Amino acid sequence: MRDKWSSRSTFILAAVGSAVGLGNAWRFPGLAAKHGGGAFLFVYVLAMLLIGIPLLMMEIAIGRRTRQGAPGAMRAVNKTGEHAGWIAVSNGIAIGIYYAVVFAWVILMFLLSFKFAGFTGDTESASKLWITTINTTGTTSGFGTISWPVLGCLLIAWIACYLCIRNGTTSVGKVVKYTVSLPVICLLILAVRGFTMPGAMEGLAKLFVPDWSALGDSTLWVDAIGQVFYSLSVAMAIMFAYGSFVDEKANIAIDCVIIAVSDFVISLLAGIVMFTTMAGVGMLDNMSASGISTAFIIYPQAIVSLTKVPWINAAFAYVFYFCLITLAIDSLFSIVEGSSTAIADKFKLNKKKTTTVLCLIEGVLGLIFVTGAGLACLDIVDNFVNSYTLILTGIFEVIIVGWCFKTSKVLDQINLNTQNFKMPKWWFYLSIKFVAPVILTALFVWNVVSLFVGGGIYGAGDGYSLLSNIILGWLVMGLSLISGFIVKAIAKSGKKSAEEEAGWDDIKE
Repeated sequence: MRDKWSSRSTFILAAVGSAVGLGNAWRFPGLAAKHGGGAFLFVYVLAMLLIGIPLLMMEIAIGRRTRQGAPGAMRAVNKTGEHAGWIAVSNGIAIGIYYAVVFAWVILMFLLSFKFAGFTGDTESASKLWITTINTTGTTSGFGTISWPVLGCLLIAWIACYLCIRNGTTSVGKVVKYTVSLPVICLLILAVRGFTMPGAMEGLAKLFVPDWSALGDSTLWVDAIGQVFYSLSVAMAIMFAYGSFVDEKANIAIDCVIIAVSDFVISLLAGIVMFTTMAGVGMLDNMSASGISTAFIIYPQAIVSLTKVPWINAAFAYVFYFCLITLAIDSLFSIVEGSSTAIADKFKLNKKKTTTVLCLIEGVLGLIFVTGAGLACLDIVDNFVNSYTLILTGIFEVIIVGWCFKTSKVLDQINLNTQNFKMPKWWFYLSIKFVAPVILTALFVWNVVSLFVGGGIYGAGDGYSLLSNIILGWLVMGLSLISGFIVKAIAKSGKKSAEEEAGWDDIKE
């Protein structure tokens, strides 16, 4: 029998937990600083309304109707759609492998937070703490060395992830009650502290007051749309899986609005914390759009500049990195949940055993990121997955649903139990059939042009060899794109596959 969420609130918390991750805490504020504060917020909200919310509703509604993970759900819409579903699963697997390492870095910084007391006023030492501990070469030539502290923290990360999802919706439901509320509490504490710092109003002005001239910069639109797309966890197989556990009486239209609004509010809260704190320590102009740089290099500089009292700085560091831990954990286990659900559904496997094996495989593959070359490898994989395969998956999904299926059937599923608020037909149709395909295709073309024009044959930054980009970039992307064909070949040779899933109209209400 299919698992179900124990309550509506549990589903909403789980979906919010998946959507709200490390990108909300550091990448969102960095992009806002880069692109004129309020101008970025304006485009972000616009993209959320035109692409994010409709796509989120679409995935959850299809998941609920079909009771399948991404591949089976998309196959029920259209037989060719299963391939798009497996690309989404591949995205989740690839992201999960390196996201766990970033999570491990956060755990490491939390454990090392006591060192900030000794670094009070010493911004140079604070900025080097993370980079020296992970023992990176900054290039792809450091595979011979291993950072044992990171390896230990990676083990902790995967054990924590497995414990959270080992019993499916039951264990996830128990965990998200805390992992969603705790970061909000932490951010509120940090925001209160930020408001009391000198220059706080200057920081808020930079965040909220628009520089409308920034709207003429095409990269603003690319970054804002991309942030919405990634932030809501669409095109990663997650929301299909979570939707498949939703009760038939659930109000998807309202629930998805709550999820999207919560995601935005927490991003905004993180922005307030970042801008007021950085302004308070005189580092407002040092903010970076790079999440890794902000969290592990720039923010430590701010922490040791907060006060002249060592223990207060260390305490602030513990709260900050604990906040990031709670943001990271539910995002990681939701990524694994989306992939394990799809695999278990396809091959009729035991869900718990599938989750166990998947965690082990991803953990082993992630060992490449604890070597000296780990940071460079992560940069390459992250660039190719986020810039190409994720966006392609979104394009495939909206084209299949918008043009190869009766979009009205998905909209009916979204509005099935709603009375006070219904997703308007014009809004959903306009987004899924026209706005999302056009904008996502333009975003993909922009990234491809930037790859060959701006980045030459490399595309992941200067200093990375062509061979490393072929193996970690092009090969990973290629395997994702053909993953559906690989699974189909395996299914034909197996005995437990569910090759003939029911179509949309064959499913009983």
